[in-house]
Amino acid sequence: MAHAFYVYGSYGFAALVTTAVILWTWADGRARRKELAALEASGIRRRSARAKDGE
Repeated sequence: MAHAFYVYGSYGFAALVTTAVILWTWADGRARRKELAALEASGIRRRSARAKDGE
């Protein structure tokens, strides 16, 4: 029982870091998708995108 604060604190810190990484990854993914949509809307295409006939 003497180490309960340390153990619970460690679990809390690990949960906080895990949540922060998940939120950061989610937010960055949304930002990259918006950035990609803006580039595609301006006419810039990915090299992996299939070219239309006549391009």
